[in-house]
Amino acid sequence: MKKLTRLNRAFTLIEVLIVITIITMLSAVVIIAVNPARQFAQARNTQRWVAVNSILNGVQQNMLDNGGSFDFTDCGATTIPATATGISSVGGVDLCDCLVPTYLSNLPHDPLDGSYTSCTTYDIVYTIHQDATTGRMTIAVPSGSQELGVVISVTR
Repeated sequence: MKKLTRLNRAFTLIEVLIVITIITMLSAVVIIAVNPARQFAQARNTQRWVAVNSILNGVQQNMLDNGGSFDFTDCGATTIPATATGISSVGGVDLCDCLVPTYLSNLPHDPLDGSYTSCTTYDIVYTIHQDATTGRMTIAVPSGSQELGVVISVTR
């Protein structure tokens, strides 16, 4: 009868397969729990919050520097509309020359749908409007660009 020595001991194929199966199941659970698509959407929403606040801060700084009213001297817009209108160089409210570079280094834009190359060519996707009765400004992300059902809108 042959005596087993320390050198003859090894893992069986079944034991190795069981360990691999357990590791695979644990990694699948971790990937599902982390949910990278949701994490990226949350990161983009955070970028949108920062962008909306930055634009509204720039608008307010312009108003503070001009005695409480927005100065349209440098930009193509003539008024802030009472209904939500896109901030864009074409077909929207053109605020870029009024805000960049004095109040903002560049115009923040939506991480998925927006674009900004210069004040002559941009569509940041966000909307702006001023309440006719209270005079409060609102910068918002349109519903088509919102993710995870989060409504992003700042009014001051």
